[in-house]
Amino acid sequence: MNAKQSVLEIKNLQTSFFTDSGEVRAVDGVSLSVRKGKTLGIVGESGSGKSILSLSILRLISEPGRIIGGEMIYNGENLLNKTVKQMRNIRGNQISMIFQEPMTSLNPVFTIGDQIAEAYQVHENMSKRQAMDKAVEMLRLVGIPSPEKRVKQYPFQLSGGMRQRVMIAMALACNPDLLIADEPTTALDVTIQAQILDLIRELQQRLHMSVIFITHDLGVVAETCDDVAVMYCGKVVEFSDVHTLFKEPKHPYTVGLMNSLPRHDIDQEELEAIKGSVPSPYAGLTGCWFAPRCPHAQDLCREALPELTEIGDNHKVRCWMYSDLWNPNQTEPEVNT
Repeated sequence: MNAKQSVLEIKNLQTSFFTDSGEVRAVDGVSLSVRKGKTLGIVGESGSGKSILSLSILRLISEPGRIIGGEMIYNGENLLNKTVKQMRNIRGNQISMIFQEPMTSLNPVFTIGDQIAEAYQVHENMSKRQAMDKAVEMLRLVGIPSPEKRVKQYPFQLSGGMRQRVMIAMALACNPDLLIADEPTTALDVTIQAQILDLIRELQQRLHMSVIFITHDLGVVAETCDDVAVMYCGKVVEFSDVHTLFKEPKHPYTVGLMNSLPRHDIDQEELEAIKGSVPSPYAGLTGCWFAPRCPHAQDLCREALPELTEIGDNHKVRCWMYSDLWNPNQTEPEVNT
């Protein structure tokens, strides 16, 4: 993709955690582009590396974690070369994040208004009064009623949906170029979830933002995203535009995720499940890490890791089935459970 068309280019990013039991490669050679004004969805089971990828972009990885390689090109500059002070100026200003759980992300001892106003005071050098006026304006923008009253309240005084709206207001306070939304609808009922998704979409169009949307919910992906990256064990196993992914999923893991969704167009007595479980990060597997769960795995899959290969227009997949080395006549083994 042309760099001029993207707001962020991630190239071979590697983030590891160094523990007493060994190295855990939480993000293992990820390369992605986020198009300007578009939404990139990142999906996968828990433990696939989605949230660690988002924290890596903001350089919020703490010990024993460390970014050990790669590049993150934002506005023509590598974020990994920025100083701590420079990253503080970027976070919340040019790149913002809605964290997964608002009750633990919001500070319980400060009012909602104080926490939103801080962004204006730090990044735009506003006075306390000016910043509080902007906080009220932001609460109104995200659809919170009586914002003049809410701005003086504490997180525990708000409902889950309102706290999530406050998180969105904080993230959008300085009109960022890129918004990272990490499971922003987790633990919300379906009605509030729909409202939050509509709000993010509306604000994205109004502010001309790019969005990285992290979720395990493929229904949300279909509704909100333009491009999709499927992650498994720290690697991207499939990438394409959202229409292609849902019409023609190629990687067996993506197909398994699709088959586990309820369908409204056919009768289903029970949903299909991906057999087995995500392997331990200390398993030390060789080859494709999905091979122990894959219904199509061959000896080649357990011996060598396939590259992320382009198989169509902006469609890439990490699977030996799409290489010349694949043997379509080999008997497929039973899946390990």
